[in-house]
Amino acid sequence: MKFSSTEKWLMRKILRMTGDPPLHLVLGRDVDNSSPSNNGGKSKPTIVVRDRKTLVQLALNPEVAFGEAYSDGRIEIHGNLVELLEEVMRSMQEGQRRGSYAKLSSWWLDRTGDNTRYGSRKNIHRHYDLNVNFYKLWLDKRMLYTCAYFPTVSTPLEDAQLAKMDHVCRKLQLQPGDKVVEAGCGWGALALHMAKHYGVTVKAFNISHEQIAFAREQTKREGLTQQVEFIEDDYRNISGRQDVFVSVGMLEHVGVDHYGELGRSIHRTIGDWGRGLVHFIGKNYPHPFSPWIRKRIFPGAYAPALSEVTRLFEPWNFSVLDVENLRMHYAKTLEHWLSRFEGSVERVTQMFGPEFVRAWRLYLAGSIAGFRSGPLQLFQVTFAGANCRQIPWTRAYLYEEQQPAVKEQKWMHATR
Repeated sequence: MKFSSTEKWLMRKILRMTGDPPLHLVLGRDVDNSSPSNNGGKSKPTIVVRDRKTLVQLALNPEVAFGEAYSDGRIEIHGNLVELLEEVMRSMQEGQRRGSYAKLSSWWLDRTGDNTRYGSRKNIHRHYDLNVNFYKLWLDKRMLYTCAYFPTVSTPLEDAQLAKMDHVCRKLQLQPGDKVVEAGCGWGALALHMAKHYGVTVKAFNISHEQIAFAREQTKREGLTQQVEFIEDDYRNISGRQDVFVSVGMLEHVGVDHYGELGRSIHRTIGDWGRGLVHFIGKNYPHPFSPWIRKRIFPGAYAPALSEVTRLFEPWNFSVLDVENLRMHYAKTLEHWLSRFEGSVERVTQMFGPEFVRAWRLYLAGSIAGFRSGPLQLFQVTFAGANCRQIPWTRAYLYEEQQPAVKEQKWMHATR
């Protein structure tokens, strides 16, 4: 199959727009007729584009068009999908220019996916209220849908998620009797873990109806109804004085324009004496979040840079105590999820159809590639009010051998 001069021009344009990654771009079913590409390698992964219309769409807006065409089956990948996406992401970091169509799609998604009270509930419903049985197919048994913490690279996912919860609890220096508020509690695993193993009481807020219903059922099963309350409400309505604020995997759904509202809720809750932790997907510098992910998977999502997250802390005189980046831990978590997802493809297809399967495969594979190659980061930021008296001298408490229950700590007492 020979290419016309227009087709060759379009393929060169697509490769330039994506930073000239080492891959083959093919129009039609004949994978031997590859596009002009850098270095002329013969063992490179191949993107097979089924029709000229898709080729034109790729030239106008590569990211969104690729995601849509892969999901629809108009693009096939010959080779390892994760590795191909890694190569593209590395190339794009080195010199991608965003075309006008990409900028327009990002602008439109910003306009239509704003995380107002109404918008947030709609956005969260589209992702987290899909079907709890779908998530059970590929998450761990506790249903944690956030980055795990792997003490070793061979740690099983179940153990790594347990280690993550203890890592968070140690950072918060939880003590029996502490009152904790959690914003965006997922299916409830962390709240139940804090209550059961650290002797605290928890008020957990979430606007996903399905997640709250599941979490409440788990609370009854665990016999923790006196310690844990799951509240189906927006973070903006959090009130009542608490000792500790924690949020794991919610900040991505808030939006920079609403950080002031979240900051007010945190300060209203822990004041100048409490402490807290936010755990979130971020980036190294402010940059628009994937428009295809926002369109197909996470409406309203945004991964902030650390400089943007300071808007949560600076207006309220919160002190940032510690920042840790668990980027490679999230890549490892996603590898487990993708493997389990692929093992459940038949069931997922029965639930939602083949287009859904391809879209979620691309989302999980692309997320692995994003964390491996560096566009995505996973930050844990620990902070405290100006008058907080529970600030440890060193980080030794994070790594000492201990059971999942807080031992007596020595504090660096703040003076009034």
